[in-house]
Amino acid sequence: MVSVVAVDGPAGSGKSSVCRGVAQRLGYRYLDTGAMYRAMTWAVLRAGIDPSDQALVSAFASTPSIVSGTDPGSPDIEVDGTDVSEPIRTTEVTGAVSAVSAVPAVRDRLVALQRERAREAGLAGQGIVVEGRDIGSVVLPSADLKVFLTADPGVRALRRAREQSGGEAVGEESITETGKALSRRDAFDSSRAASPMTQAVDAVVVDTTEMTLEQVVDHVCGLVQR
Repeated sequence: MVSVVAVDGPAGSGKSSVCRGVAQRLGYRYLDTGAMYRAMTWAVLRAGIDPSDQALVSAFASTPSIVSGTDPGSPDIEVDGTDVSEPIRTTEVTGAVSAVSAVPAVRDRLVALQRERAREAGLAGQGIVVEGRDIGSVVLPSADLKVFLTADPGVRALRRAREQSGGEAVGEESITETGKALSRRDAFDSSRAASPMTQAVDAVVVDTTEMTLEQVVDHVCGLVQR
């Protein structure tokens, strides 16, 4: 039986919506590791630390208490007892998260927490869907099922632009700028020394370009059940 599902992929590929949908349908727990890096970034900024100062970020990495919920219906996340589910989605955090995520001490701390959440799910007799950029390759290399979601860059840019606009209509200029931002982040995350974004050699690649959310959820659930 599949108990750990590792889902990786670039921004805009549909990871969060797909993973939450799969977890809800199968009765699994859900862990958004990207939110954990955003939470650490929020804490770094709140402490007045320059995200590009690796030495200071590294020294700070063990300081904040980060607690990530695993309920796919309402995946909250707290820093030192404060719910930061909304603050971590600001443009300020988005612009700094790649730099903070690249610090080895940050990755070491959060990877340990991520593995602990997966272990807790197993002890409770529940499956868990874990999403991120290095789950199948680094965090949970022994996951029962590894999925790598991808999509055409233009589609990814459109999805992210709509997400950032709250579902409102977006213009071509906004989509173009969002696409450039995604490309920069992908390049940075794929080339960083610590746990770069990569596709695990045994991952099942799912191209979501021409698929609806429901179709992707159906497909991944099918992979789990097989």
